[in-house]
Amino acid sequence: MWNNRRSVLLSQFCVMLFSAALLAVVVFANSLVKWLIGFSQAELHGTETYFFSTIYSGSLPAALLLYSLFRLLRHISARQMFLPENVDLLRRISWSCFAGSAVCFISTLYYFPWLLVAIPAGFMGLIVRVIKNVVALGVELQREADYTV
Repeated sequence: MWNNRRSVLLSQFCVMLFSAALLAVVVFANSLVKWLIGFSQAELHGTETYFFSTIYSGSLPAALLLYSLFRLLRHISARQMFLPENVDLLRRISWSCFAGSAVCFISTLYYFPWLLVAIPAGFMGLIVRVIKNVVALGVELQREADYTV
């Protein structure tokens, strides 16, 4: 039967899977870029350095996002939702989304399809930011309730 515990475990597994995929992209960036340039119908020869810049600079906020998300999921699995640390983790996740969006948006100068990543990443940053504000309010209400009793 499906429950919250299994849902969190599935989310943690997915974070690990995405972490492995990120590591693979960084390790095999050279092969991936060569394949893309050879496969693409667009004239991309001479843009290899730009692709490497995008991959490596985008991997930093992606790694921070995945690390923060895994820590947040650990707190959720321990039923510790309204913690100030969770607010900080959600803040890092949202800024990581915005940073990744900025990297991809700048990368549209040499390869326009990066816009297909930039827009959703920015929108996800906004959604996480709203959730961060809700959790921050929950932390404040929790603190007031703890001191009221």
